Amino acid sequence: MINKPKVKPPYPYFSSGPCAKPPGWSLKNLENAVVSRSHRSKVGLERIQELINKSRDILQIPDDYHIGIVPASDTGAVEMAMWSMLGQRGVEVYSWENFGHDWSIDVGDQLPLENKIVQKTDYGVLPDFSSSNSDNDIIFTWNGTTAGVRIKNTEWISDDRKGLVICDATSAVFSMHMDWHKLDVVTYSWQKVLGSEAAHGMLILSPRAVERLESYTPPWPIPKIFRLANNQKFAKAIFSGTTINTPSMLSIEDALNSLNWASSIGGIDELVNISENNLKIVSDWVATSDTFEFLAKDPETLSCTSICLIPKDPWFKDLDSEKKSDFMKKVCNELESNEAGYDLNSYKTAPSGIRIWGGSTVTNENVKLVLPWIDWAYDLVKSNYT
Repeated sequence: MINKPKVKPPYPYFSSGPCAKPPGWSLKNLENAVVSRSHRSKVGLERIQELINKSRDILQIPDDYHIGIVPASDTGAVEMAMWSMLGQRGVEVYSWENFGHDWSIDVGDQLPLENKIVQKTDYGVLPDFSSSNSDNDIIFTWNGTTAGVRIKNTEWISDDRKGLVICDATSAVFSMHMDWHKLDVVTYSWQKVLGSEAAHGMLILSPRAVERLESYTPPWPIPKIFRLANNQKFAKAIFSGTTINTPSMLSIEDALNSLNWASSIGGIDELVNISENNLKIVSDWVATSDTFEFLAKDPETLSCTSICLIPKDPWFKDLDSEKKSDFMKKVCNELESNEAGYDLNSYKTAPSGIRIWGGSTVTNENVKLVLPWIDWAYDLVKSNYT
């Protein structure tokens, strides 16, 4: 039996959404929130614009890209882009985990698109991007949150493309460098790598995306909450702080707190450094582990945010899928009951295992300290499992 570790992570929160708050977070950080005021008041608009400006600065978003706050989190942002822009050209969707598969449903089943290609692979493996056609619109996730697999590079995206590239980057931004010139639509939510409150999404549009909105109107009805143009006129106000619906000013303040923290530690380079170090810590542990391996099959695709592990123990592999799920729930329950690690179970549709959120709000110390607890909990549950 493995001895029970003596030292716990000081902040044992590893959820993949909402993610861990930034170090030093407190409700006191929200005392300056513009509450009891209209979000369209001068002070409300200034606060929202401050969030947009700081997001641009930290993420190094080009000056001619438009940044807006939209409803319904990252999901709403992706849906807005698809329903408002697709249909002019053929479209390709690349997916290798749950959320990417959701976008393939929109393209394959929901929208009346004639020329469509859906490339799906199983958890842990990237699809083949090599046959991508630059005449088509392209939809993909930069990082597969539920599979722990990210793209290797953007070399497969043409600089001379005619189609738009729509990228769901919600578990990548602030922990990975984005190749902005390769992307026309980028979406994310505050609840992921920023560790902020949920419900709001960010939608970033290149000049090419704006041109599409002003030159093409889809043949299907677009609900008000999805409209990015009116009579082929770009709804620029949405990207200047005038949101489609009422945002939570407490959530605005919480996101600003995260952005201020990110700026104080050195911006995007340090955020990426923290997350990549978290991956290295887990990689070094996996290299000597007899129990766990990465869900990602190719080491070059390992995610530094959603770090997904599966047991390689032959005993575990012989269990049926229901028992695997039950076993890993018990392992995670042990971690939670000992206050050593919360929300470490893999996503419900992914292979049973462990998912460690390694985004930049999770300190390297916390990741180092949770690993021996995972070993201990697995060993303990296995010794009592029937």
